[in-house]
Amino acid sequence: MLAAMFYAPGDLRLEERPIPQPGPGEVLLQVAAATTCGTDLKTFRRGHPLLFRQTPASFGHEVSGTVAATGVGVTKVREGDAVAVANSAPCYQCFYCKRGRYSLCEDLLLLNGTYAEYLLVPARIVEHNLYPLPTDTSFIAAALAEPLACALHGVGASDIHAGDTVIVLGSGPLGLLLTAAATLRGARVVLTGRGEERLRLGTYFGASCVIDVTGMTPQEQYEVVRDQTEKRRGADVVIEAIGTPETWQQAAQLACPGGLVNLFGGCASGTQVTLETRPLHYSELTIKGVFHHTPSYYAQALHLIAERQIDVEALVTRRLPLHAALEAISLLTQKKGVKYALIPPAFASLLDGAVSPD
Repeated sequence: MLAAMFYAPGDLRLEERPIPQPGPGEVLLQVAAATTCGTDLKTFRRGHPLLFRQTPASFGHEVSGTVAATGVGVTKVREGDAVAVANSAPCYQCFYCKRGRYSLCEDLLLLNGTYAEYLLVPARIVEHNLYPLPTDTSFIAAALAEPLACALHGVGASDIHAGDTVIVLGSGPLGLLLTAAATLRGARVVLTGRGEERLRLGTYFGASCVIDVTGMTPQEQYEVVRDQTEKRRGADVVIEAIGTPETWQQAAQLACPGGLVNLFGGCASGTQVTLETRPLHYSELTIKGVFHHTPSYYAQALHLIAERQIDVEALVTRRLPLHAALEAISLLTQKKGVKYALIPPAFASLLDGAVSPD
């Protein structure tokens, strides 16, 4: 099979690899669609301490497809079934799992390898985080359940209520999905970002105000964004979806007294941030980080997609054949497009058709 393999930062290769065979409890997935992710791009640039402990390593983590074969003991799906597969499963046994904090699982099983014609799904994910595809749900939309699940986790942890003002910093795929999820809760969303395509999608996903911060200094951004809040007091919730110390600091400055700051975007390892102490204390701010997703959020994401409540396919700039995986990463490196759907040869018919809103 054709598969993308990560050797080192900046070194991703397309190779012929043996098709794996499923063991007990495992499922062999024939990939129909794999979508690109900002984490893929960051990982391509600098590696990843959790995903790639050894190299070469398989690459990509957003996926859907059909069951090609099942191992002994698998009963929830059969060969030929269309399925969506999450990229992780908690152990349900550790200290954090017993407290219901599944994204903090001490033995969180992570799955990579979606940039390939076949993907071997481990037994634990088959048991806890693999789902039959709802009727009339496209493979490409189903592959996007994973990032939507992360956004739902971020919004769910932010205590957002109808009528709240929410600032989302960053118009990347997760910033856009956070906008959609917060809007679904009845919030008024102010989205900041760069790039005509992404900002247009921000409006499409429900942002009440979209601010292009291109060319603005941090202070100018602060003033313009704060002007969009009632009496300039700041937002009830600020979600940082970029992942730099500078924007983490900016997020804390944009919250109103009693507000919540969600540091959703992951910064590079070893970086630090400085926050002014007075507003943290006297304004009673809540500051928290949110990581990854859980099986319940993944199931919710797939339900919202199946019910057409969030048009996740609007994020896909182009559908490309699997052999163009390196091209997709190159385009993202050049900040061209939002997401790309990689389609293996067996599902080449998915390459046809429009994928963006009018």
